[in-house]
Parts: sequence; structure tokens; C-alpha cells
Amino acid sequence: MSDTACHDFDFVYGDWKVRHRRLTVRLKGSDEWEEFDGTSSTRPVLGGNGNIEDNWIDFPGGAYRAVALRSYDRAAEVWAIWWLDQRNPHHLDVPVVGRFANGVGTFLADDSFEGRPIKVRFNWVSLATDSCRWEQAFSSDGGLSWETNWIMQFSRVADDQTR
Repeated sequence: MSDTACHDFDFVYGDWKVRHRRLTVRLKGSDEWEEFDGTSSTRPVLGGNGNIEDNWIDFPGGAYRAVALRSYDRAAEVWAIWWLDQRNPHHLDVPVVGRFANGVGTFLADDSFEGRPIKVRFNWVSLATDSCRWEQAFSSDGGLSWETNWIMQFSRVADDQTR
């Protein structure tokens, strides 16, 4: 990595076991959650000004692989995060864009869900060297209120324990 490379996501480099917790129905007032496992492996790219996260998600309806691609814009001092998964291999999700402040990364985007406009928020928190958390939330009222609908709890593991 170069001396000027951004280090905001260094905490997530390596291999992880992931415990997923996801709302079964989104933006309808549901409080029913499902839980399932997965793995994740993150490596730097772009000389440290980006990274790629390779995920295996043991989703109840069928396991799949997905990647998150993150790129840092040094001029604007913001990150962009894209999501691509094998269920729709020719589609990159709208990037969420943001930065870290006080140990929490907050990233936002305008998107749509079930044909209606929403705002999307990702939060990243490094809890310790062996634990971190990602949360996704949607807002259907322009960001006045948020519904957290997916939480990934990461626990660091040895390389030979990941898929």
C-alpha cells in the first residue's frame, strides 16, 4: 500500500465467519427475523484505495456468492460501495457513498425497492480486531425514519476455516 492510501477498511481485511440476521419482510412493519451463516474474505485492491469482499451466504432459500467492491475517492474523501451477487450476475447495485466518522462508516444511496423510491444506508463498525458489524437500513420517507433490515456480525477466523 502506498503512504497515501486510505486505511478506513483495513479492519475488515482477512477471513471471517459471518452470522446474518435479516428481516423476512421489509418496509411493512415486520419484526420477524431469520438467521443464517456465511463467510467473508476481504483483500485490498487499487494500491489500498479499494478492496473486494468475497462472500458466501447460506441463505435459507439457497446459498449464493456475492462480492462487495469498495473504492476510495481521495479528492472527495468518500468511499463508494457496490454489491454484485450470483443471483443477478449482470447487475451492480446502486453504490452507497459515504465516509467514516467517530469509528462508524455511514454510506447512503437513493434506490428503489418493489418499484418505489427508497434511501439505503449501510453502517460499518469495527468492534475489535476480531469482530465487526455491518447493518443495512431502508427509508421510504426520505430519510426521516429508518428500518434496519439486515445485520452481519463478523468474527475473525483462521484462513483454513473459510469456504
